[in-house]
Amino acid sequence: MPLSHAIGFDDSPFAREHRGDVRVFGTVFAGWTLHGVVSGRVRRDGRNSTPELARLVQESGAAGHLQLILLQGVALAGFNVVDAPTLRSATGLPVLIVARRAPNLDRIRTALLTRVPGGARKWRLIEALGPMEPCGGVYVQRVGLDLDEAGQSLAALTVTGRIPEPLRAAHLIAGGVMRGSSRGGRV
Repeated sequence: MPLSHAIGFDDSPFAREHRGDVRVFGTVFAGWTLHGVVSGRVRRDGRNSTPELARLVQESGAAGHLQLILLQGVALAGFNVVDAPTLRSATGLPVLIVARRAPNLDRIRTALLTRVPGGARKWRLIEALGPMEPCGGVYVQRVGLDLDEAGQSLAALTVTGRIPEPLRAAHLIAGGVMRGSSRGGRV
């Protein structure tokens, strides 16, 4: 049975030179129906994404009904890397990380280890998840669910294109709030 009650998170667009907090938006879906929106802030290249996402899940008003957390990549606000196993433990929900394309892990490792404070710890979090796997037309990393469950959940939550609705909606809302209008395209 697919996990079709989900919350998807994405960060808002920010200028390359921006330092400080970045808005994060979460959308609560039951199947293809939007039931709520939450927002918070995480530090650019910081370490607070995991507790902030756990807080937003609890404050979503749907924590008792949610079955899955979706992330648009493992990092928010640059390199504020989500500790997916800790997020799973804190919320009791499986975590599915989705990307349109497999990331270039060599470039990510180099950037983390040479330019980002706490980069070695952040790289260990990413490395512990293992490589992204193809699934349902996208690439995924997962904690607390198997590849078949991930594929069924992606199918149950995807209407248009390959990105599940909770992530697509979070992306559009984040852009609309921060830029004044949203646009589709790459999620």
